[in-house]
Amino acid sequence: MKSKPWNQRWFAGAAFSLVFLFLAYILMAGSFESLERVVYDSGLRLNDQSPAVEVAVVAIDDQSIENLGRWPWSRSLLANMIDKLREGGAKVVGNTLFLSEPQTDPGLLEIEALLEQFRGSGLYKEGGGQATQMERSMLAARTRLDADGQLAMAYQRYPKVIQAFSLDPGYLRGRPDPVPPTLKKSQIAHAAELDVLPAQRVFPTIDTIAQHAAGQGHLTTLLDGDGVQRSEALVVRYFDEYYPSLALALAAEYLNLKPDDIRLEEGAVELGGLRIATTPHLRMYNHYYEGDGQLPAFDIDSFFDVLVGNIPVQKYQGKIVIIGPTATGVGDRLPTPIGSATTPAEIAAHTVASILSEDFYVAPGWGGIVTFLALLAAAAWISLGITAFSAGIAALISFAGVAVLLLAEIILLSGQSLWIPLVTPALMIITGHLFVTIKSLQVTELLKASSELESAESNRMLGIAFQSQGQLDMAFEKFRKCPRDENILEPVYNLAMDYERKRQFNKAISCYEFIMDIQADFRDAKARRDRAAKLNDTVMLGGSVGAGTLMMSGDDLEKPMLGRYEVQKELGKGAMGVVYLGQDPKIGRTVAIKTMALSQEFEADELEEVKERFFREAETAGRLTHPNIVTIYDAGEEHDLAYIAMEFIKGYDLTKHVKTGQLLDPRTVLKLIADAAEALDYAHQHNVIHRDIKPANLMWLPEAKQVKVTDFGIARLTDSSKTKTGMVLGTPSYMSPEQLAGHKVDGRTDLFSLGVTLYQMLTGKLPFVGESMATLMFKIANEQHTPIGGTIEGIDPRVDKILNNALQKDREKRYKRGADFARHLRILLKQ
Repeated sequence: MKSKPWNQRWFAGAAFSLVFLFLAYILMAGSFESLERVVYDSGLRLNDQSPAVEVAVVAIDDQSIENLGRWPWSRSLLANMIDKLREGGAKVVGNTLFLSEPQTDPGLLEIEALLEQFRGSGLYKEGGGQATQMERSMLAARTRLDADGQLAMAYQRYPKVIQAFSLDPGYLRGRPDPVPPTLKKSQIAHAAELDVLPAQRVFPTIDTIAQHAAGQGHLTTLLDGDGVQRSEALVVRYFDEYYPSLALALAAEYLNLKPDDIRLEEGAVELGGLRIATTPHLRMYNHYYEGDGQLPAFDIDSFFDVLVGNIPVQKYQGKIVIIGPTATGVGDRLPTPIGSATTPAEIAAHTVASILSEDFYVAPGWGGIVTFLALLAAAAWISLGITAFSAGIAALISFAGVAVLLLAEIILLSGQSLWIPLVTPALMIITGHLFVTIKSLQVTELLKASSELESAESNRMLGIAFQSQGQLDMAFEKFRKCPRDENILEPVYNLAMDYERKRQFNKAISCYEFIMDIQADFRDAKARRDRAAKLNDTVMLGGSVGAGTLMMSGDDLEKPMLGRYEVQKELGKGAMGVVYLGQDPKIGRTVAIKTMALSQEFEADELEEVKERFFREAETAGRLTHPNIVTIYDAGEEHDLAYIAMEFIKGYDLTKHVKTGQLLDPRTVLKLIADAAEALDYAHQHNVIHRDIKPANLMWLPEAKQVKVTDFGIARLTDSSKTKTGMVLGTPSYMSPEQLAGHKVDGRTDLFSLGVTLYQMLTGKLPFVGESMATLMFKIANEQHTPIGGTIEGIDPRVDKILNNALQKDREKRYKRGADFARHLRILLKQ
C-alpha cells in the first residue's frame, strides 16, 4: 500500500496538531496557568538579589499588644512612635493603618460637654483668674484625650510620613464622590487616559491627620488566580484622577520627589531617574527578597521594644520605616511567592525596595513572539516529529524539549528578571506526546525498546561506551551480561589491557579468566593472565610493561627506586596516585612518597603546563617550616610519575574520628583544630593556600597529641585544568561557597573548610549534606548550619559563635586569619 504524499501528511498532521492544541488548552487552561505560576515562583526564589536600600518594619505584634493593651490602640501611641522615629533620623515613614474615621474617646466627649456647659455658665461670664484657670485645665484635658490631634501634631512635627488609604476596586459607575483636598495633593497629574486598576470608591484619611502627612498612597490586595499576591498596582484610577500606591509614594518621598515628578505611560512609571517597567495596566511584578537562613530580608522590630527603648531609634537613621500590624488576628496575612502568611507591611517593604533597587520582573514585548514560536515548534513536533522517530528516541527528544523550555523560563527569571511564559508549550509537548503515542499504539514499541536494552548487542555497545569513558567496572558488568561466545572475546581482551594500564592487575586477571573460560587459547590471554598475576604484587611506576616496572615482593626482585628514594611498601591510595613508604639510602631518612601519574590524568596538550605548575607549587610548599605542617623534602619525576617526598608521620589521618562512637573528646578536638588554624595562618602569611582542608589531610599523632597538615601544594594542581577522568580535586562537602562558585580563593577558604572539619569532629556529622551535588552546593551557598551548642554533652555552647564566624557564607564576614580562629578556640579551652 502506497503512503500518502508528504504534503498530504503535513496538512493532516498540522490539522491534527491545531485541533489538539485548541482542545488541550480549553480543557486544561487552569492547569497551564497554575504550573506557570509555580515556575514563576521558582525563578523568583532562585534570584538572590539584595535590596539596594535599607527598609525596616516596626511591627504591631503579639508582644506589643500584650504589653500595650488590647487592639485597637489609641492613636496617641502611634503619635509617640512617629516622634521616636523622627528622633532616630528615619528618612521616611510609611503607616499602613487606615485612618479613614476619627477616633472618638468617650472622655473627650465628656470634656467637650463640660467645656461648653462651663462657657455658658455665670462663673465664666463673670471672668476672673479662677475661671481662666478652669478653662485651661479643661482645654489641657481635651488635648490629652484628642488622639487624632496628637497624631496630627506628630505628623506636623515630622512631615515625612506617607499615610495609607483604602479603596474598593471595581468598574466606575455614575459620578464620583467628592475627594478631599488632602487626598488630591497626592494625585498624579496625567492628561491621557490609562487602562489601570479602577476604584469605584475611595476611603481617604481624615483631614485632621491627612493635612500634615507628606502624602497618601493606596494599599490594595491584588491576588492571582491561585490566591497569591505577586504584583503591585503602582497606580489606581478614580474616574479621571490617578493616585499612587503606598510603596510608590514612599519611594518618591525617599527620593525627595512630589507626585508631580511621577510620569506615567502605558507599560512604565518614571520616578526621577528610575524607569519602572510594568504591565500595560501599570502593575509591577515586584521581587520578594529571601532572608538569610531563619532571618527575614528586612529588620522586623516589635513596636513595644522600639517605643520603650529596648531597640535604639538611631538604628533607623536614613532608613525607610514601615509601621503595620503582624499580630495574630490583627490585619491580613497574604500568600506570596516566599511565604504563605505575609503581612501588608512586609509586602510594602518588599515592594518599595523593588522599586528603588529596580528589582522587578518584566514580560518584554518580544516575549509573546518567543512564546508563539515555541508553540509552533511544539505543534510541529507533535504533528510531524514524534512519528518520524522510534518511541524511545521521540520520548528523549520530548523530555529534552520540555526540560529546555522550563529551564529557560526559570533561568531568564532568576538571572535576567525576564518573564517569558514557556509552560504552555512545554505542557503541550507532554500531553501531545502522550496522545500521539497512545494513538499510534507506540506504547508496545516503548516496552519493546526497554527490553532490548538488555539484549546482547545493547549490552556490548553499552560496555564499549563505558570503556571509552573510563568506567571500566561498568563496562565489565555489561560484558558479563552478553552471551558467552567469540563475539565478546575481543572487547573483554581490550578491557583487560585497559585494566593493566590502570595498574588494576587483579581485575585484569578476572577479564583474562573470563576469556579463557570461553576459549582457552584465545591469543595470548593465558600468558597475560600469568604475567598479571605476577604483577599483582608489583608497583607500576610509569612506562610500558617491563620497562619501569619494579617489584614490591619476591626474593629475586630488587626494591624499586623513585629518584634517590628506595620504595619499601605501599601505604595507601589517594585521589591521583599511590603513597609509598620510602627511604633515602644516603642519610637513612624514612619518607612518605606521594605519586601522581600526570600523563594519565591530563591531556597531552596541557601536560607540560601541569608539570610546571606541580613543581612550582611543590617548591612553594617546601619552604613551609612549621611544627604542625608536614615537611616536604623533595619533588621529582621518574617513570612518567611525578612524586613528592615528605616527612613520614607515625600516625593516621583524622577520618577515623569523624563518626559517632569514634569521636575524640571535645577538648582534644578544639586543641588540634587550633593547632591546624595556626599552621594555616603561617602558610597564608607565606602566600600558600591549601584549598583542600578536610580530616583526610590532617594527620594525627596520638602519642604526641599533635596534628600536622599535609598535602600543601597539591590541591591547586587542577585549578585550571580538566583531567581526562573529569576528576575535581577537593571534597565538595568541605568547600567554601566561593570555591564552589569557581571564584578566586584566599586563606579564608581554608578557614571555612577547617570550620566544617571542626563541626564534623565535634558532632560526627557534616554541617551541610545533600542527596545530590547540586543540592549540596545550594545548601553550602545558601543555608545555615544547625547549631550544636548545648545539644551534645561535653561541648561548650559558646563553640557555636566560633563556628558561625568560620562558616560565614560571605568571606568578608569570616575569620580574616587563622590566628584569630585559633585564639578564640584557645580562649574557650582556658575557660
